[in-house]
Amino acid sequence: MKHFFWTMIYTLLALALCCGCSIQDRPGNADGGQGDGADGQQNVQSADTPWQYVDTAMGTVVQQTVYAPDQETAQAFSAQAMELLWGLEQKEISWRLDTSEVYRANVTSGSEGGFLLSEELAGLLESGLELSRRSEGAFDMTLGSVTRLWNIDEWAAENGAEGFPIPSREELAGALSVCGYEKLRLQREAGDQEEKGQCRLFLPEGMQLDLGAIGKGLGLSELTSMLEGQNAVTGAVISLGGSILTYGSKPDGSIWKVGIIDPFDKSSNIGILSLEGQWCVSTSGDYERYVEVDGVRYHHILDPKTGTPAVSDVRGVTVLLKDGLLSDGLSTACFILGPEKGMALAAEYGAEALFILSDGEVVLSEGMEQYYTAIR
Repeated sequence: MKHFFWTMIYTLLALALCCGCSIQDRPGNADGGQGDGADGQQNVQSADTPWQYVDTAMGTVVQQTVYAPDQETAQAFSAQAMELLWGLEQKEISWRLDTSEVYRANVTSGSEGGFLLSEELAGLLESGLELSRRSEGAFDMTLGSVTRLWNIDEWAAENGAEGFPIPSREELAGALSVCGYEKLRLQREAGDQEEKGQCRLFLPEGMQLDLGAIGKGLGLSELTSMLEGQNAVTGAVISLGGSILTYGSKPDGSIWKVGIIDPFDKSSNIGILSLEGQWCVSTSGDYERYVEVDGVRYHHILDPKTGTPAVSDVRGVTVLLKDGLLSDGLSTACFILGPEKGMALAAEYGAEALFILSDGEVVLSEGMEQYYTAIR
């Protein structure tokens, strides 16, 4: 099994163990819940035991731990959550699917008329541009041509290292020449006092948006809104790869425990976050999706300045924030910036951060110390 899927499995096992429950459903099991016993009667589940669901969306494994009064309620929520995630991917953020808004926007690169954005995508891009400015370009949504040149996600998930084509300097220079958040232009039309005017996107010729660094965080933000709009599900933990949402509470009142994977041993945790209520936990690391060739690790976190996998003394960064979109983007930016500048950036957004350095040292923001317990 390839690096990417091993990491996803380890993440799910760590999450399940931290939450004090086991994975009850296999991926693709549409029935959900506990299933039927050998005698054909449905198993009885106590109110303190969550329902578990596993599926895939946004190119990653989705694990849902749902506290609800009965299986029907939990299963209905799980299905709705998956529809939401699939919808975000297919209709809004995928650069691969011609049904998505990002795909259609990319097609218009170089067009003098630009592309008229939905308010949802306009707001997303405005937030992304603000993060790009504050991070001095460490976060950049315009790296589509570079990420496709490397194609690390696909190689890590499917092909392994054999035959991996390392881009040449000339290829990288060409791809980078059409990137740069400063070149992207958003233009708001005049609106009235109550509403913003419509927003138009102008991409230079060849520029391609890639929202992979904030897509899962957007999913967490949308799931949070969905949970807040209902009363039946009283608590949940939802994992989208390296991004995790905690919501509500358990029936017994105990706190959520989210494991921080040890980059040096992905089968175990280096520490635990103890959380109450709604939080978004986003992690970026060089151990998540990578290809290793001749002892060199080519990971998926690309430095916008060089177009190559970021060179850093950081192995992993975890960001804790209420906002999923920002926590996801910040974890990427902080990984590239390193602990000193990364801590400062996280503080600007009121986020807490945890850095695992290449020598094994764990560096915490002051506020993170109240949530983190080392176990190694």
